[in-house]
Amino acid sequence: MNRATFLARSGYGARVEVGFAPPVSGSWATPECMIHVARRAEQLGYHSLWTFQRLLVPADLGWSETYHSVQDPLTTLAFLAAHTTRVRLGVAVLNMPFISPVLLAKQTATLDILAAGRLDVGLGLGWADEEYQATGVSKHRRGQRAEEFLAVLRTLWQDDVAEHRGEFYQVPPTRLEPKPVQRPHPPILLGGQAPVALRRAGRLADGWVSGSQADLTGIGEAVATVKAAAAEAGRDPGALRFVCRGAVRVRPTGPPDREPLTGTIEQIRSDLGRLAEAGITEVFVDLNFDPEIGSPRADAQASLRRADEVLDALAPTR
Repeated sequence: MNRATFLARSGYGARVEVGFAPPVSGSWATPECMIHVARRAEQLGYHSLWTFQRLLVPADLGWSETYHSVQDPLTTLAFLAAHTTRVRLGVAVLNMPFISPVLLAKQTATLDILAAGRLDVGLGLGWADEEYQATGVSKHRRGQRAEEFLAVLRTLWQDDVAEHRGEFYQVPPTRLEPKPVQRPHPPILLGGQAPVALRRAGRLADGWVSGSQADLTGIGEAVATVKAAAAEAGRDPGALRFVCRGAVRVRPTGPPDREPLTGTIEQIRSDLGRLAEAGITEVFVDLNFDPEIGSPRADAQASLRRADEVLDALAPTR
């Protein structure tokens, strides 16, 4: 294997792309660090940059330190769109229950224009009770609401005159202008690990994106579930994208019972190759989930130096 080119191929022959996550969590999530990492990733040939959403954290800070201080994902991508020219820009993921599909359609259409057609839209349902309560929404029938959300989003992006009369959303005959650059719309990737969420991605989305807590040793089963649902819906499973958040933790040594993507650079390269063999079509390296980097207590400049080392070590060859 030549560095991180990952010529391993999925069951449908798709080449595996390699992305990187800019600083969005902790002390290193500054404008200067964001620009540095984004530009360096683009120069080194990385395929994409990915952010994530966290609205709040409990007052007792009981969650992982990665979630204690997080920048807004769409605002960050708009900022990075102005400092890059080629690399794709994705969010993994925005939580649909916390926002109106009409507002999101406008925001993402604008962002796709600002980014010259480079946007990937990852969507999910969220898991934090505190965020549900604070945004005033219920988890009741959130799956059904999400499916209607997608229908509204697509009609606003695609149709000259959008109209929707549903159980959860009512959109009178209206126009959303300007439209996104990408036609018919920016790619939609759905998150979630439960079987119902995986099947929803296969039926309705352009692909699936794994979360930070996904069991990477069994990710091939999740890919297979999504593909099976796509085939049952009469869709081409080979056209779907399978994006994995690589919560990478580089360490001097990796214990025999180490988790995937934790260990030495060579071990991590091998792990990425195995993800490709499991059907993943894109992996993005995310150091924000390393407690030594994505923490408010970490030294920002030390985190940036470590990111530079990883960027160089795992850079895709062109």
